[in-house]
Amino acid sequence: MRTSPWRTRLTAGCAAIGASIACAVGLVAPPAQAAPALLSQGRTATTSSTENGGTPAQYAFDGDTGTRWSSAAADPQWLQVDLGASASLTKVVLTWETAYGRDYKVQASADGTTWTDLKTVAGGDGGVDSWDIAGNGRYVRMLGTARATGYGYSLWEFQVFGETGDGGSCGTADAARGRPASASSTENGGTPASAAFDGDSGTRWSSAAADPQWLRVDLGSARTICRIDLNWEAAYGRDFTLETSADGASWSVLKTVTGGTGGRASYEVSGSGRYVRVHGTARATGYGYSLWDVAVHTTGGGETDPGGDVLLSYGRTGAASSSQDDGTCRQCVPARAFDLDPASRWATSPAGGWSDPGWISVDLGATAQIHKIVLQWDPAYATAYQIQTSPDGQTWTTIYSTTTGKGFKETLTVNGTGRHVRMYGTQRNGPYGYALWEFQVHGTGGAPITPPARPADPASPPTTLVFSDEFGAGAGTKPDAAKWKADPGTGQNGELQYYTDNANASTDGQGNLVIEARKQATPGASCPTDPLTGSGTCQYTSGRINTSTTFSTTYGKVEARIKIPAGAGLWPAFWMLGADFLTGRPWPYSGEIDIMEILGKEPNKLYSTLHAPAYNGAGGHGGTLLGPGSYADAFHTYAVEWNSTSMRFTMDAQTVVNIDRDALEATRGPWVFDHPFYIILNLAVGGDFPGPPATSTPFPARMLVDYVRVYK
Repeated sequence: MRTSPWRTRLTAGCAAIGASIACAVGLVAPPAQAAPALLSQGRTATTSSTENGGTPAQYAFDGDTGTRWSSAAADPQWLQVDLGASASLTKVVLTWETAYGRDYKVQASADGTTWTDLKTVAGGDGGVDSWDIAGNGRYVRMLGTARATGYGYSLWEFQVFGETGDGGSCGTADAARGRPASASSTENGGTPASAAFDGDSGTRWSSAAADPQWLRVDLGSARTICRIDLNWEAAYGRDFTLETSADGASWSVLKTVTGGTGGRASYEVSGSGRYVRVHGTARATGYGYSLWDVAVHTTGGGETDPGGDVLLSYGRTGAASSSQDDGTCRQCVPARAFDLDPASRWATSPAGGWSDPGWISVDLGATAQIHKIVLQWDPAYATAYQIQTSPDGQTWTTIYSTTTGKGFKETLTVNGTGRHVRMYGTQRNGPYGYALWEFQVHGTGGAPITPPARPADPASPPTTLVFSDEFGAGAGTKPDAAKWKADPGTGQNGELQYYTDNANASTDGQGNLVIEARKQATPGASCPTDPLTGSGTCQYTSGRINTSTTFSTTYGKVEARIKIPAGAGLWPAFWMLGADFLTGRPWPYSGEIDIMEILGKEPNKLYSTLHAPAYNGAGGHGGTLLGPGSYADAFHTYAVEWNSTSMRFTMDAQTVVNIDRDALEATRGPWVFDHPFYIILNLAVGGDFPGPPATSTPFPARMLVDYVRVYK
């Protein structure tokens, strides 16, 4: 989408050149708030129809954004998931393919028969829909009532988040990942038993071509088993049993399957044991049995170990195969991946040319049990890599491997022991090296350093007024110096105005602040050449004010009631900039929140956009809202409601765009918005985004601000 280029002043000696630069250290951001548990992945799914055999219901719940469900081309259609037990539901995220639902409902049910509406959507626009919901149920479905295209409904992913109540619920963690495995036979040395438990869907176990055959895993201790997920290769088992054992000798049957159809299947079971076995009795093909993945889920599981996992890697000593420290990635050393600062990173050095392998490791300070790894990749990521542990930093054991890494944010459930943990990359996704914004290790033991406390979320909804300016002073009064600071000088992005020291900003005596753009030269001030006059002297003046020295906020509702001017080349804006910009952190690492930008040549189109190291300038992340007429015709209230998990941008309470933190990190890059931001109001003239003024552009042009308010 078309979004504004960057327009903040950089500190001397530290130029920002897109997402490929990491500059000075800046402030340390607090850790992210934990997301609710993902309940739907790998669960049993059903649907009203499928387009064909390659788009089944379960593909919307497999965690793979390269597979999808699609329906027949008719209304209505539905897609349903069985969570296995009643859950308290808090959020759904629907990632649509281009054939999306314009009108649909999200519903819950206790029995799969009687449904309750949790969310009704009318006029959906596809992409990623993230909805906060409140309700209970074992079954959740998307009921589509009106398609947006001539095709059916199609979802890459349908994720359901919430809580399943007590610790006896079936966990989402895979208790079998990386555990010792054995089998009755293997087809060859390239298809060992361990390949079915390595978390890599590109590796597999396969047996000899005979019946019966078995594959088993040692969970390490007796566990209560509630679900087993199988991902068959084309050589699948038609008849088989799922079994458990306390000693690996005497087996109890948990589930008997006859007439299996292969593919991905999830089986609810009830039993306990240390060992789990898939025992095949009849093959479906002339080949043996072959499984890409086997996952075992236990009660009390989930992404957090019942023993109390914590973040082990924060602030610990890191090491790497190499580190970049030059004009394009300054001080990109290993420590940057373990600092909980989403705007700093580690990267391998280009000296001698980027090459494979590349690695980064962390010393946890003492032996630890490792259960989860979180990797937040820069665009330079690994498609093939291993997670390894070591007692001494010399001898390494692989506890996870993949050849199909997809970058962005990867959360890996693992099981291993060691003092040192390493990401060992063997294949880069492109010509550059390896780079990680964050490398987090979670588990028990070690010598963890307590990270900084997270900022508190605001009330929901935010109702306590913490900042306001109603601009009620008499006509000609300059902005209140206790609240606002003038920001004089030339602009950025090819802008043509010179911002004065409040000569262009004052109240009108009618309850408004007026920021006025004038056709007025500023001798001695240089701007890009004005196409109307051909002069390189700034031919326009305007106003820009901010709260940089008086007020900043982390989270809350930030709103302003504004009447914008219209006309080619005019660029009114209401936005926020990370306060660490003031202490030396350059843009876009400080983060930017554009609540309102409107181009005078398109006064019916509102832009709301986020800018960060991985998405900025014309590649910023946000949305637009087309009005039925010009936004310049009346006052409108522009706002953002912001907390640790999302932002919602609105115009007169109408949603412009919802931005979900989890979806952003999984598709664009790090969320850098957990620290203070200050408020900016300005009216620019010309520039790369709006283009130059025309002879018809009205001057003076006036941006009227009725009020600015912030609630927590």
